[in-house]
Parts: sequence; structure tokens; C-alpha cells
Amino acid sequence: MSYMLTTVDNPYSPLTQFDDWLAFDTHAGYHSLALLGRIGFFSDDLSDPDQELAIEQAIDEIVKENVSGMHKKIKID
Repeated sequence: MSYMLTTVDNPYSPLTQFDDWLAFDTHAGYHSLALLGRIGFFSDDLSDPDQELAIEQAIDEIVKENVSGMHKKIKID
């Protein structure tokens, strides 16, 4: 099971409508991918499961702190 970061007001799915999702996110000034990149620890040396865990942990931290009040975690199957 994997997770993605999005915002409560973004009408697009980051999974199936990524370009529209990213355009909305960027235009709104959230820059969620950049935020995820700053918070998370990512490395090509990590295995795929460890990489997914690192992403989930970064998303959890962003949602916990939720400085803007806009971010949320969504589950993808």
C-alpha cells in the first residue's frame, strides 16, 4: 500500500491526473512536491520498500505539522 500527499482543495488526483494536480498545486503556492523533498530522506541506495517508507514518514510529518492546514495524506492501492 502506498500513500501520496495532496491538499484538501485540489480537485485533481495526483495519481491519475498528475499534470493537472501539479498545475493546481503550484498555482496555489503549495509546492507540495518540493515540501516533500525538503522533509523526506531519499536515496538511490534505499530499497523500494525503504523508499516507500521514507515517503510515508515524510508525508506523515507534513500532515502532522500541517502548517498551512491544507495538506492531507491519501492512500493509493
